[in-house]
Amino acid sequence: MQLQNSETVDRLSLLLEYLKEDPGDAFTRFALAMEYVKTGNEDRALETFEALVGDQPDYVGTYYHLAALYLRKGLTDEALETYRAGIRIADRQRDTHARAELQSALLEAEGFGFDDE
Repeated sequence: MQLQNSETVDRLSLLLEYLKEDPGDAFTRFALAMEYVKTGNEDRALETFEALVGDQPDYVGTYYHLAALYLRKGLTDEALETYRAGIRIADRQRDTHARAELQSALLEAEGFGFDDE
């Protein structure tokens, strides 16, 4: 279900306000990028995800969504490398759940996850 315009603006405003209060909060930055995706502002989402990966590379949740966005934009090489980078972070953190999601997405992006039946 698509959010009403005022709800979207309110959510974006709230997240931007949180970000002003704590510019280093990875969760707020991630939530802001996801909100940009939801509102169709993929360029802004991409900027936000890339900045988050650059500033806080250990925030493993970013990699899956950034790579998926790269794929939607036709940037396959960037997507594959982003999935691989996320897998390395997840391995280092021993986050088996994140690793499994990233590995599955990587295999699908490489063409190994499709059911051709």
